Amino acid sequence: MSTSDAVTLVSKLDFGDPLYLHASDITSTPLITIKLKGTENYKVWCTAMKLALQTKNKWGFIDKTCVKNDDDEVVSKQWERCNSVVLSWILNCVSEELYLGQIFSENAAVVWQKLKETYDKVDKSIIYNIHHQINSISQNGLSISEYYHKLNSLWKQFDALTTLSTSSEEIPKAYVDHSNMIKLMQFLMGLDEVYAPIRSNILTSENEVTVKTAFAIISREESHRGLGNRSSSGSTAFIAKFQNNRTFNKGPNPNFKCTKCGMIGHTVDRCFEIIGYPPGFKKRTDF
Repeated sequence: MSTSDAVTLVSKLDFGDPLYLHASDITSTPLITIKLKGTENYKVWCTAMKLALQTKNKWGFIDKTCVKNDDDEVVSKQWERCNSVVLSWILNCVSEELYLGQIFSENAAVVWQKLKETYDKVDKSIIYNIHHQINSISQNGLSISEYYHKLNSLWKQFDALTTLSTSSEEIPKAYVDHSNMIKLMQFLMGLDEVYAPIRSNILTSENEVTVKTAFAIISREESHRGLGNRSSSGSTAFIAKFQNNRTFNKGPNPNFKCTKCGMIGHTVDRCFEIIGYPPGFKKRTDF
Protein backbone atom coordinates (compact mmCIF):
# COMPACT_ATOMS: atom_id res chain seq x y z
CA MET A 1 0.00 0.00 0.00
CA SER A 2 1.39 3.41 -0.94
CA THR A 3 1.88 6.30 1.46
CA SER A 4 -0.89 8.28 -0.23
CA ASP A 5 -3.30 5.35 0.23
CA ALA A 6 -2.40 5.19 3.93
CA VAL A 7 -3.07 8.89 4.42
CA THR A 8 -6.37 8.60 2.60
CA LEU A 9 -7.49 5.64 4.75
CA VAL A 10 -6.68 7.36 8.06
CA SER A 11 -8.29 10.60 6.96
CA LYS A 12 -11.53 8.73 6.27
CA LEU A 13 -11.89 7.59 9.87
CA ASP A 14 -15.23 8.71 11.30
CA PHE A 15 -15.20 10.90 14.42
CA GLY A 16 -17.15 8.12 16.15
CA ASP A 17 -14.28 5.69 15.64
CA PRO A 18 -11.93 5.32 18.67
CA LEU A 19 -9.00 5.54 16.25
CA TYR A 20 -10.07 9.00 15.12
CA LEU A 21 -7.88 11.81 16.45
CA HIS A 22 -9.18 15.35 16.46
CA ALA A 23 -6.85 18.32 16.05
CA SER A 24 -7.59 19.23 19.68
CA ASP A 25 -6.42 15.83 20.93
CA ILE A 26 -3.01 17.11 21.91
CA THR A 27 -0.90 15.53 24.64
CA SER A 28 0.56 18.73 26.08
CA THR A 29 -2.70 19.75 27.76
CA PRO A 30 -3.83 17.63 30.78
CA LEU A 31 -7.28 16.08 30.41
CA ILE A 32 -8.22 16.94 33.99
CA THR A 33 -6.87 19.34 36.60
CA ILE A 34 -6.52 16.66 39.29
CA LYS A 35 -3.21 14.81 39.61
CA LEU A 36 -3.17 11.31 41.07
CA LYS A 37 -1.20 11.33 44.32
CA GLY A 38 -2.00 7.87 45.62
CA THR A 39 -4.70 6.04 47.55
CA GLU A 40 -6.05 9.24 49.09
CA ASN A 41 -7.45 10.63 45.83
CA TYR A 42 -7.55 7.62 43.50
CA LYS A 43 -11.36 7.35 43.48
CA VAL A 44 -11.83 11.00 42.50
CA TRP A 45 -9.01 10.88 39.95
CA CYS A 46 -10.25 7.63 38.39
CA THR A 47 -13.81 8.92 38.05
CA ALA A 48 -12.67 12.20 36.47
CA MET A 49 -10.24 10.47 34.08
CA LYS A 50 -12.82 7.91 32.97
CA LEU A 51 -15.32 10.65 32.18
CA ALA A 52 -12.70 12.62 30.22
CA LEU A 53 -11.60 9.56 28.22
CA GLN A 54 -15.19 8.66 27.43
CA THR A 55 -15.74 12.21 26.21
CA LYS A 56 -12.75 11.78 23.91
CA ASN A 57 -14.11 8.36 22.82
CA LYS A 58 -10.89 6.71 23.99
CA TRP A 59 -12.13 4.56 26.88
CA GLY A 60 -11.83 1.54 24.57
CA PHE A 61 -8.03 1.71 24.96
CA ILE A 62 -8.48 1.19 28.72
CA ASP A 63 -11.19 -1.49 28.83
CA LYS A 64 -9.56 -3.20 25.80
CA THR A 65 -12.63 -3.06 23.59
CA CYS A 66 -10.52 -1.23 21.03
CA VAL A 67 -7.91 -3.83 20.07
CA LYS A 68 -4.93 -3.54 17.78
CA ASN A 69 -5.42 -4.92 14.26
CA ASP A 70 -2.07 -6.42 13.26
CA ASP A 71 -3.45 -7.50 9.89
CA ASP A 72 -3.73 -3.92 8.65
CA GLU A 73 -0.48 -2.00 8.88
CA VAL A 74 -2.07 1.43 8.52
CA VAL A 75 -4.79 0.79 11.14
CA SER A 76 -2.19 -0.83 13.39
CA LYS A 77 0.00 2.28 13.30
CA GLN A 78 -3.01 4.49 13.98
CA TRP A 79 -3.87 2.34 17.01
CA GLU A 80 -0.31 2.77 18.31
CA ARG A 81 -0.57 6.50 17.86
CA CYS A 82 -3.89 6.69 19.73
CA ASN A 83 -2.54 4.44 22.48
CA SER A 84 0.42 6.80 22.92
CA VAL A 85 -1.93 9.77 23.14
CA VAL A 86 -4.06 8.06 25.82
CA LEU A 87 -0.94 7.00 27.71
CA SER A 88 0.36 10.59 27.62
CA TRP A 89 -2.97 11.87 28.95
CA ILE A 90 -2.72 9.45 31.88
CA LEU A 91 0.89 10.31 32.67
CA ASN A 92 0.17 14.05 32.47
CA CYS A 93 -2.39 13.60 35.25
CA VAL A 94 -0.27 11.82 37.86
CA SER A 95 2.22 13.17 40.38
CA GLU A 96 5.91 13.39 39.48
CA GLU A 97 6.73 10.33 41.58
CA LEU A 98 4.12 8.19 39.82
CA TYR A 99 5.13 9.62 36.44
CA LEU A 100 8.71 8.44 36.85
CA GLY A 101 7.49 4.97 37.76
CA GLN A 102 5.38 4.58 34.60
CA ILE A 103 7.22 6.62 31.95
CA PHE A 104 8.81 3.53 30.36
CA SER A 105 5.46 1.77 29.92
CA GLU A 106 4.07 1.41 26.39
CA ASN A 107 0.47 0.33 26.87
CA ALA A 108 -2.20 2.64 28.30
CA ALA A 109 -4.42 -0.22 29.54
CA VAL A 110 -1.50 -1.85 31.39
CA VAL A 111 -0.59 1.42 33.14
CA TRP A 112 -4.22 1.99 34.09
CA GLN A 113 -4.46 -1.51 35.56
CA LYS A 114 -1.22 -1.09 37.53
CA LEU A 115 -2.44 2.17 39.03
CA LYS A 116 -5.75 0.52 39.92
CA GLU A 117 -4.11 -2.48 41.58
CA THR A 118 -1.79 -0.22 43.57
CA TYR A 119 -4.07 2.61 44.67
CA ASP A 120 -7.67 1.41 44.43
CA LYS A 121 -7.72 0.37 48.08
CA VAL A 122 -9.97 1.32 50.97
CA ASP A 123 -7.64 3.05 53.40
CA LYS A 124 -9.34 3.33 56.79
CA SER A 125 -7.25 6.34 57.75
CA ILE A 126 -8.59 8.20 54.68
CA ILE A 127 -12.17 7.22 55.56
CA TYR A 128 -11.52 8.42 59.11
CA ASN A 129 -10.20 11.79 57.92
CA ILE A 130 -13.17 12.39 55.60
CA HIS A 131 -15.66 11.31 58.28
CA HIS A 132 -13.93 13.60 60.78
CA GLN A 133 -14.18 16.53 58.37
CA ILE A 134 -17.88 15.82 57.81
CA ASN A 135 -18.64 15.81 61.52
CA SER A 136 -16.41 18.82 62.25
CA ILE A 137 -17.53 21.13 59.46
CA SER A 138 -19.76 24.08 60.29
CA GLN A 139 -21.18 26.99 58.33
CA ASN A 140 -19.08 29.49 60.29
CA GLY A 141 -20.22 32.51 58.29
CA LEU A 142 -20.23 30.85 54.85
CA SER A 143 -23.26 31.27 52.64
CA ILE A 144 -25.73 28.38 52.77
CA SER A 145 -24.73 27.41 49.22
CA GLU A 146 -20.99 27.34 49.99
CA TYR A 147 -21.55 25.38 53.19
CA TYR A 148 -23.87 22.83 51.56
CA HIS A 149 -21.67 22.18 48.53
CA LYS A 150 -18.57 21.81 50.69
CA LEU A 151 -20.39 19.24 52.83
CA ASN A 152 -21.89 17.52 49.77
CA SER A 153 -18.43 17.09 48.25
CA LEU A 154 -17.25 15.30 51.39
CA TRP A 155 -20.35 13.08 51.38
CA LYS A 156 -19.69 12.01 47.80
CA GLN A 157 -16.06 11.16 48.62
CA PHE A 158 -17.15 9.17 51.68
CA ASP A 159 -19.84 7.30 49.72
CA ALA A 160 -17.37 6.45 46.94
CA LEU A 161 -15.01 4.85 49.47
CA THR A 162 -17.63 3.00 51.50
CA THR A 163 -20.29 2.01 48.96
CA LEU A 164 -21.83 -1.39 49.63
CA SER A 165 -22.73 -2.12 46.01
CA THR A 166 -22.15 -0.78 42.52
CA SER A 167 -25.86 -1.08 41.78
CA SER A 168 -28.32 1.20 43.55
CA GLU A 169 -31.01 -1.46 43.08
CA GLU A 170 -29.09 -3.83 45.36
CA ILE A 171 -28.89 -1.35 48.24
CA PRO A 172 -31.78 -1.77 50.71
CA LYS A 173 -34.11 1.22 50.90
CA ALA A 174 -33.77 1.23 54.70
CA TYR A 175 -30.02 1.81 54.37
CA VAL A 176 -30.53 4.63 51.87
CA ASP A 177 -33.12 6.28 54.13
CA HIS A 178 -30.81 5.96 57.12
CA SER A 179 -27.89 7.45 55.19
CA ASN A 180 -30.05 10.39 54.04
CA MET A 181 -31.25 10.99 57.59
CA ILE A 182 -27.66 11.10 58.88
CA LYS A 183 -26.73 13.62 56.17
CA LEU A 184 -29.70 15.80 57.12
CA MET A 185 -28.60 15.80 60.77
CA GLN A 186 -25.01 16.65 59.83
CA PHE A 187 -26.19 19.52 57.63
CA LEU A 188 -28.46 20.96 60.33
CA MET A 189 -25.85 20.56 63.09
CA GLY A 190 -23.34 22.73 61.25
CA LEU A 191 -25.68 25.66 60.57
CA ASP A 192 -25.05 29.02 62.21
CA GLU A 193 -27.24 29.74 65.22
CA VAL A 194 -29.17 32.40 63.32
CA TYR A 195 -31.00 29.49 61.69
CA ALA A 196 -31.81 27.75 65.00
CA PRO A 197 -35.58 28.50 64.84
CA ILE A 198 -36.03 27.19 61.31
CA ARG A 199 -33.82 24.20 62.14
CA SER A 200 -36.13 23.43 65.04
CA ASN A 201 -39.15 23.64 62.73
CA ILE A 202 -37.54 21.18 60.30
CA LEU A 203 -36.71 18.73 63.08
CA THR A 204 -40.25 18.85 64.51
CA SER A 205 -41.95 18.67 61.11
CA GLU A 206 -44.19 15.64 60.64
CA ASN A 207 -43.42 15.64 56.93
CA GLU A 208 -40.37 13.79 55.62
CA VAL A 209 -37.61 16.32 54.95
CA THR A 210 -34.53 15.43 52.89
CA VAL A 211 -31.23 17.28 53.10
CA LYS A 212 -31.94 18.80 49.67
CA THR A 213 -35.31 20.05 50.87
CA ALA A 214 -33.72 21.49 54.00
CA PHE A 215 -31.09 23.22 51.87
CA ALA A 216 -33.81 24.76 49.67
CA ILE A 217 -35.84 25.96 52.70
CA ILE A 218 -32.87 27.56 54.43
CA SER A 219 -31.57 29.07 51.19
CA ARG A 220 -34.91 30.83 50.74
CA GLU A 221 -34.74 32.04 54.33
CA GLU A 222 -31.20 33.31 53.75
CA SER A 223 -32.44 35.21 50.71
CA HIS A 224 -35.35 36.70 52.67
CA ARG A 225 -33.15 37.82 55.51
CA GLY A 226 -30.56 39.26 53.17
CA LEU A 227 -27.71 37.58 54.96
CA GLY A 228 -25.93 36.38 51.83
CA ASN A 229 -22.29 35.76 52.66
CA ARG A 230 -22.41 37.65 55.94
CA SER A 231 -21.64 35.77 59.13
CA SER A 232 -24.12 35.05 61.89
CA SER A 233 -23.01 38.24 63.66
CA GLY A 234 -25.02 40.15 61.07
CA SER A 235 -28.26 38.77 62.52
CA THR A 236 -28.24 41.38 65.28
CA ALA A 237 -28.18 44.22 62.75
CA PHE A 238 -30.98 42.54 60.82
CA ILE A 239 -33.21 42.33 63.89
CA ALA A 240 -32.48 45.95 64.85
CA LYS A 241 -33.34 47.12 61.35
CA PHE A 242 -36.55 45.07 61.42
CA GLN A 243 -37.60 46.56 64.75
CA ASN A 244 -36.72 50.12 63.64
CA ASN A 245 -38.84 49.70 60.55
CA ARG A 246 -41.79 48.66 62.69
CA THR A 247 -41.23 51.76 64.89
CA PHE A 248 -40.87 54.42 62.24
CA ASN A 249 -42.99 53.11 59.40
CA LYS A 250 -46.59 54.14 59.24
CA GLY A 251 -47.73 50.60 59.88
CA PRO A 252 -48.14 47.18 58.29
CA ASN A 253 -48.89 46.96 54.61
CA PRO A 254 -52.67 46.44 54.37
CA ASN A 255 -52.24 44.71 51.01
CA PHE A 256 -50.72 41.63 52.68
CA LYS A 257 -52.59 39.28 54.98
CA CYS A 258 -51.22 36.00 56.33
CA THR A 259 -53.45 32.96 55.92
CA LYS A 260 -51.66 31.25 58.82
CA CYS A 261 -51.92 33.74 61.71
CA GLY A 262 -54.44 36.16 60.17
CA MET A 263 -52.22 39.19 60.73
CA ILE A 264 -51.92 42.02 58.21
CA GLY A 265 -48.54 43.08 56.86
CA HIS A 266 -47.03 39.84 55.64
CA THR A 267 -47.81 36.72 53.59
CA VAL A 268 -47.73 33.10 54.74
CA ASP A 269 -44.23 32.48 53.33
CA ARG A 270 -42.88 35.18 55.68
CA CYS A 271 -44.89 34.17 58.74
CA PHE A 272 -42.64 33.78 61.78
CA GLU A 273 -44.97 31.10 63.14
CA ILE A 274 -43.84 28.91 60.23
CA ILE A 275 -40.23 29.91 59.54
CA GLY A 276 -39.42 30.70 63.18
CA TYR A 277 -38.81 33.95 65.01
CA PRO A 278 -35.40 35.64 64.59
CA PRO A 279 -33.10 35.41 67.64
CA GLY A 280 -33.99 38.13 70.15
CA PHE A 281 -37.25 39.02 68.45
CA LYS A 282 -40.01 40.00 70.87
CA LYS A 283 -43.49 39.03 69.85
CA ARG A 284 -46.01 41.85 70.15
CA THR A 285 -48.89 41.31 72.54
CA ASP A 286 -50.60 44.69 72.29
CA PHE A 287 -53.09 43.71 69.59
